[in-house]
Amino acid sequence: MDIILKKDVENLGLEFDTVSVKPGYARNFLLPQGFALLATPKNKAALEATLESRKEEEAKLVATATAIVDQLKKTSVTIPAKVGSGDKLFGSINNADLAAALAKAGVQVDKKYIKIPGNTIKRTGKVTANIRLHRNVEYNFEFDIVSDAPVEAPKPAAPKAKVEETPSSEEA
Repeated sequence: MDIILKKDVENLGLEFDTVSVKPGYARNFLLPQGFALLATPKNKAALEATLESRKEEEAKLVATATAIVDQLKKTSVTIPAKVGSGDKLFGSINNADLAAALAKAGVQVDKKYIKIPGNTIKRTGKVTANIRLHRNVEYNFEFDIVSDAPVEAPKPAAPKAKVEETPSSEEA
């Protein structure tokens, strides 16, 4: 069943996308919640008219999205986290943590636009997140997850004190 999305629906599409879904999903969830319209010829014509009238607005949205992508290309993010044995994290890092780290670096990206493979990260190292700011603008952002424990310099070995045995004067 083909439908036209009226709002962004996670894992399905963005506003004004025409997508094909199972009839039950459309009938029982998308249509009653007001997230979609049936893709009838009349609704498709209305969609074309809407997109035509929104061309200037869409151009502005694409321009702001590409400006954010340019900022992301210049930004490097390192997220410190508590680490247990090896490289395994206590807890996990998700899209909200990345959005907060990006905000601290000066780039405002809403967490709903960030997709992390597997939804959470549980190990240290380099990770790539997909940031989709517009239906035509996507960027794969690489960032690092490191241990927040201070790096300890190897301690110099203390010289061992020599214990000298004194000859006992046990002469009886």
